[in-house]
Amino acid sequence: MAGRPREFDRDAALGKAQRAFWTRGYEGTSMADLVAALGIASARIYAAFGSKEALFREAVALYEIEDGGFATRALEEERTARQAIERILREAIDLYTRPGGPKGCMVVSAATNCTAENEAVAEWLAERRRMRTASITARMERAAANGELPPDADVGALGDHYAALLHGLSVQARDGVPRDRLLALIPRAMSLIDQR
Repeated sequence: MAGRPREFDRDAALGKAQRAFWTRGYEGTSMADLVAALGIASARIYAAFGSKEALFREAVALYEIEDGGFATRALEEERTARQAIERILREAIDLYTRPGGPKGCMVVSAATNCTAENEAVAEWLAERRRMRTASITARMERAAANGELPPDADVGALGDHYAALLHGLSVQARDGVPRDRLLALIPRAMSLIDQR
């Protein structure tokens, strides 16, 4: 007697898909890879998530709430811009070099180069990165307004600098640069804020 099809845990499946996309990127993760990672047939993946792209977008949203949400949390929770930036850099390095986990940032590395048919995915991720730069720049603007930075501080350049460093840490981590070398970048980076 055949039993009913086994129900699958949608949240667990999303987490597995996220790890696959984070590790191999959007185009590097085939439907066959997703079937293997999730342990369910492609028809059930499509039924649950709609399409590979929709699944990817949900996986990125999960990343931004959970593991990748460290920057948003630091910007919201830390009292000063300096504390926020230092925490962002430290937590980025911890995440990007975590033993046993995918290396780097999912939003930075999942679709830097795509075929023409997937340009929308690459552009969507680029917009996510631009939003992160804008959030860091906005924190620098608040820091200048409340006296943490000199009133003539170039907050745009500071925001761009810290965003570029954050995104560069992802590439370095994926390339295997050790955690201690990445951590050694932080004091020099913080000296930009410390110059009064």
